[in-house]
Amino acid sequence: MGVSRLMDLLADSREVIRNDGLLLLQQLTKGNAAIQKIVAFENAFERLLDIITEEGSSDGGIVVEDCLLLLLNLLKNNSSNQNFFKEGSYIQRMKPWFEVGDDNSGWSAQKVTNLHLMLQLVRVMVSPVNSPGATASCQKSMFQCGLLQQLCTILMATGVPADILTETINTVSEVIRGSQVNQDYFASVNAPSNPPRPAIVVLLMSMVNERQPFVLRCAVLYCFQCFLYKNQKGQGEIVATLLPSTIDANSISAGQLLCGGLFSADSLSNWCAAVALAHALQDNLTQKEQLLRVQLATSLGKPPVSLLQQCTNILSQGDKIVRRGSKVQTRVGLLMLLCTWISNCPIAVTHFLHNQENVPFLTAQISENLGEDERLVQGLCALLLGICIYYNDNSLENYTKEKLKQLIEKRIGKENFVEKLCFITKHELYSRAAQKPQPVFPSPEQMLFDHEFTKLVKELEGVITKAVHKSSEEEKKEEEVKKTLEQHDNIVTQYKELIREQDAQLQELKEQVACMTSQNEQLQATITQQQSQIQQHKDQYNILKLKLAKENQGQSNSQGDGSQVNGLQTEELTQLREEVEELRKQHSLLQTQLGDKDALISSLKSGAAQTAEGPAGGSDNTELLQELEALRSQVQSQSTEIGQLKMERQDLLRRAEVGCSDTLPSSDSSLDAAKMAELESRLGAQTSEMERLKAEVKNLSESRAELEKRLDSTTSTVAILQTEKEKLQTDVQESKKEQDDLLMLLADQDQKITNLKKRLKELGETVEDEDDLDTRDQTDDDDEEDEDED
Repeated sequence: MGVSRLMDLLADSREVIRNDGLLLLQQLTKGNAAIQKIVAFENAFERLLDIITEEGSSDGGIVVEDCLLLLLNLLKNNSSNQNFFKEGSYIQRMKPWFEVGDDNSGWSAQKVTNLHLMLQLVRVMVSPVNSPGATASCQKSMFQCGLLQQLCTILMATGVPADILTETINTVSEVIRGSQVNQDYFASVNAPSNPPRPAIVVLLMSMVNERQPFVLRCAVLYCFQCFLYKNQKGQGEIVATLLPSTIDANSISAGQLLCGGLFSADSLSNWCAAVALAHALQDNLTQKEQLLRVQLATSLGKPPVSLLQQCTNILSQGDKIVRRGSKVQTRVGLLMLLCTWISNCPIAVTHFLHNQENVPFLTAQISENLGEDERLVQGLCALLLGICIYYNDNSLENYTKEKLKQLIEKRIGKENFVEKLCFITKHELYSRAAQKPQPVFPSPEQMLFDHEFTKLVKELEGVITKAVHKSSEEEKKEEEVKKTLEQHDNIVTQYKELIREQDAQLQELKEQVACMTSQNEQLQATITQQQSQIQQHKDQYNILKLKLAKENQGQSNSQGDGSQVNGLQTEELTQLREEVEELRKQHSLLQTQLGDKDALISSLKSGAAQTAEGPAGGSDNTELLQELEALRSQVQSQSTEIGQLKMERQDLLRRAEVGCSDTLPSSDSSLDAAKMAELESRLGAQTSEMERLKAEVKNLSESRAELEKRLDSTTSTVAILQTEKEKLQTDVQESKKEQDDLLMLLADQDQKITNLKKRLKELGETVEDEDDLDTRDQTDDDDEEDEDED
């Protein structure tokens, strides 16, 4: 409960207690994930945000700073707290922090600090090191609540301090990174200028301006990289600004700024523009091919050259331009751009190899023995030449894969080539750039590698090494294997399409079956309803028929010329009615008995767990079996009686036919036929009732079998428990026996001790009894108490 008590201090009315509580929680939550979670679930976010609001948000004092530091401790590298912060809708409460006015001059140092921490808090929630799902969810929330729009307002505002502007650019970068919706919104943001310019263009102007601070230019580059990260639509828009059909001479575009930076005298601008353009081509084959169409006018009177050719020209111009000042940075940037451009693009490789000067320049660069910085350039040249081999489609006769490998073996040597290639990954700045996407460098001179390019090097280093060492025969075998695999892939693809079609058909059939099943259920319900209506009509018809039979019987009795046969039939019919009535009574009796047996079975089922405690369960079962046998015999007797009734009915029918042909008029025959139909219907009902009784007897038999199974299982359980009880009793007996033995041993021991004490006393030794020892201990305790009182 310690953390809970400390959290209560944040609600203390005395500010000094609350502020010191904040400082203590800051120290406790540093690097301790367990305490961070406890503090978060003690409603820390709600209380801290309330304090920040009460203290004036970004305009507040040192207390706001302490709250923000504590929030950073709770959220940084703690995914569960970040998820809790997002699910609690606390991201929406951050939006008012970033509301700035038109006049942003004269910010206090405390406000700058507070706003800087607030921006860091936003970045913690959308950091690239977080899980992609959590980052995407936070990015979506920030766009929906208007936080991204507020950050873009700060980005385009005037008078904002440089460090706040830099951190805002970094924050916007991570809010839009990999989120298509956020990237599309950022592309639509315009700067408040006349005429309005896209925010991307304004930022790129700062990036290629060498008078801007270094950290600001790094932040703009990071923002541009995040805008293009997994954004093929944005990549297409940037490349489109360089194409001849879309160039507008009256406005400055992003593509023009990148080309201007690529070929300017400032090496840092060269590097930033090259990396930015490489990100516009990252994992986008279409834009790599489109960029081959870009033509540049180098000077008056000379034909235009392609952008690809101009980049290679700058690389190969020698000491006159390349080795002036810090041009290693320029060459590294251009080589990274070329490697990204032609990788996985055979058409670009062909364009590159088509210039007869490129391959000799690369081989010459790789084979020279130069200094540490130049070795890095040599490694990148080796990577570029290796890409030309690996992605070569052998469309140029002079520069096929085999001829390029022979050239490396003769001019450079395979081992030397691989050694130069492997130097890239061993470079210290390569390892630093590979750690995180944001370009953070202590000084401009150390700005050599891009994070995405390090991934490309890691991917290509191994395959290029294998491609250089492979012989032509191995390559032919590999090509054959590739063709075979492609054929297999085509077959698999065809099967997959067939399976998809069959799945679609199966799904359609399932839907039809479901529809027909529902229609069938509706029809069954309609049939059931109609059957009930038919049964009602039958009952009404039978009632009317009975009434008509009674009326006909009265008319026949009034006639004086009734024959002997008619009288005989009436007596037999009366007898049949009595027998049927008796059968009904027996049927009702059977139903009562069945109800009693059902109650008995229910009681047996509820008390099945207790049947093992006594023999009562067995006797009940025996009684149930006897009663079931009695029911069966009654059912058999009923069946016999029904058979006899059927035979008598047939006999009566025969006799009625004979009597009707001799003496009866037509009206009497119809009366007898009606009566016989009535008897037939009653007998049919009796038969169906007997069938139902048989089904109930069968159910009773099944219930009895189930009860017998339960009784057997209960009996076996009782036997197991009895065995365990006997075993426990045996253990208790053994324990008692061991206890008795121990008591005997203790008694013998006491006797021996007593005898020894007696012998010692006889020998003149002083032996103290246990009573004497207890008396002495009590005396010593009394003396100590007296001393304590003194």
